[in-house]
Amino acid sequence: MTAWRAAGITYIQYSNIAARVLREALRTELRVDAAKRDASHVKFTPWANGRPAHEKA
Repeated sequence: MTAWRAAGITYIQYSNIAARVLREALRTELRVDAAKRDASHVKFTPWANGRPAHEKA
């Protein structure tokens, strides 16, 4: 059994924890660049009939 499963967390949670710990361990000058990559953006688009719902046919 993997450590993250034994801890009762998902792989995504494990990965996020590992990434955060790594960023915190970086030298100060590298930490700024790593912090920029920490941000993420998600866009959800509803689909209907094989096309994005906001598009006109």
